Amino acid sequence: MEAWFIYLLTGGVVGFFAGLLGIGGGLLMVPILVSVFVSLGFPDDRILHLALGTTTAIIVLTSIASLRAHHAHGAVNWWIVRYISPGIILGALAGSTLAGQLPSQVLGMIFVLFIYCAATQMWLNIRPHAGYSLPGKAGMFVAGGLIGAVSSLVAIGGGLLTVPFLVACQIGMHHAIGTAAAVGFPVALASAVGYGLNGMIQTQPLPEYALGYIYLPAFTLVAMASVLTAPLGAKTAHVLPTAALKKIFVGLLYLLGTKLLLDFWN
Repeated sequence: MEAWFIYLLTGGVVGFFAGLLGIGGGLLMVPILVSVFVSLGFPDDRILHLALGTTTAIIVLTSIASLRAHHAHGAVNWWIVRYISPGIILGALAGSTLAGQLPSQVLGMIFVLFIYCAATQMWLNIRPHAGYSLPGKAGMFVAGGLIGAVSSLVAIGGGLLTVPFLVACQIGMHHAIGTAAAVGFPVALASAVGYGLNGMIQTQPLPEYALGYIYLPAFTLVAMASVLTAPLGAKTAHVLPTAALKKIFVGLLYLLGTKLLLDFWN
């Protein structure tokens, strides 16, 4: 029951910040799920894989709601989505397959490094210079492959990578965010499929109710709570100072990243 409560609380916090700041919650979810799975006695060398796989499955559901909202406001460039998605899907499948083969310590260090980089980028508000043009179809495929591979390795919807890429290619911020939200669906879906299939072929027993590397109780409860609190976060963004709350989010990322680093170091 304690684990169920933590799943609901995690989903609530992640959904709130997603609605407030327009970002995915993968970087928050993974460290929390790791702590819960440790307490439940899951196999040590598969805990991070289960946390990553479960998180990508959750993002599949949350990305649908985000996609619909941005499409309703006309903020999705579907030409970009069309030509970047094949690379995204292939890259996400490759990234999740690679993650399934990596030792937990190596995968953990990659994740922690990405958390620190993402938190620092948000803290310093680093933005790319819009001095490039969108590449052709081949370039879009390559860019999608890189975004999908990295996103699947760290269980994010790809917005942290897609938005800077599109802004650098002179896509307005409004359409960059909306298009990244649409791209988040194929990123998450391909990643979840990859983690699920790679978990199924592992010879080491996984916990009961695990579909490959997707732990279904956590998936169900976290997703349910995040869908409920995301609208609350969106409303709060118009009432409270978002900049101050963003600093709280960044602080949480640093704390969770440091805790995860210490766990894997030990």
